[in-house]
Amino acid sequence: MRDIKLSGREAAVVRAIGFAESMLGAEILDSTRMEPEDVGDTLNGLIAAGFIETIPYAEQVDLAEMPTTAFEVNPAYVHELRVAISRR
Repeated sequence: MRDIKLSGREAAVVRAIGFAESMLGAEILDSTRMEPEDVGDTLNGLIAAGFIETIPYAEQVDLAEMPTTAFEVNPAYVHELRVAISRR
């Protein structure tokens, strides 16, 4: 098992997405109350690390596309991410 350490912004975004269903970028923005640029950077970092995925698949999300893109937690990391969030 990999020991995942999330920053505060990363943890907020993963909490907002949740572990059950996908969530649109606009909903993540509303839930986290972060600046759109910060959410976009955080999402792209989590995508690059493989912790979250986009629907439809993309390796990176532009700020203009983010509100209409769906995001979900990568099922391979659900347990590790739950542990990382619970430690915060």
